[in-house]
Amino acid sequence: MLTPSGLRAPYAGQALRYMLALHLVVLLLVLLPVLGLWQAAMGLPSPEAFDQVSKAMLVPFVVLLAPVAEELAFRGWLTGRVRAVWLVFCGFLTAGFLAMVSLRIYEVPASFAVLGMGIVAPAGWWWLRGRGVVPGFERAFPVLVWLSILVFGLSHLSNYPRFTWALLPMVLPQVWAGMTLSYTRMRIGIFGSMLIHAAANGISVSLALLGV
Repeated sequence: MLTPSGLRAPYAGQALRYMLALHLVVLLLVLLPVLGLWQAAMGLPSPEAFDQVSKAMLVPFVVLLAPVAEELAFRGWLTGRVRAVWLVFCGFLTAGFLAMVSLRIYEVPASFAVLGMGIVAPAGWWWLRGRGVVPGFERAFPVLVWLSILVFGLSHLSNYPRFTWALLPMVLPQVWAGMTLSYTRMRIGIFGSMLIHAAANGISVSLALLGV
């Protein structure tokens, strides 16, 4: 496991620029052209992830909200520290309770559970201060990081209106992003991976809006 250096490290800025450049070169010059041919050949639908987002909210959602939320959920816990794992666990629980509220499944108890998580999560984070790495985490780290990368990629299949096995290659850009962002997270830190994620999303959505 790497120990994140933080954004204040002398080489952090240069490392972020290199990682962003690597991310974009492979994405824009290799993956997207090849997958465009695959999509046309297989008659696959286009993703509909942003169709439900208004144009006014598209940039804030893609460049701010999504990078922060996804980095915290998929890579915030990669250091294995107890407090980080606790917060991510609480986040997933809260998301589950919110889903229950939206689906009107035990709506009232789920609503109270969401409010309760607003107390339990920070209280646990404070109580767990000073705790080290979860026992066995370092040994399991290679498997866990690759699982997080694959789950991050496969989660983007939900962007498509229907699933077919031919869609699996279409999440290779997200798998590649998971690889570069995981390395950045462990090399620089969570804020470094958020910056790379936000910059890459911003460039990608700008090109899409311009019709490039």
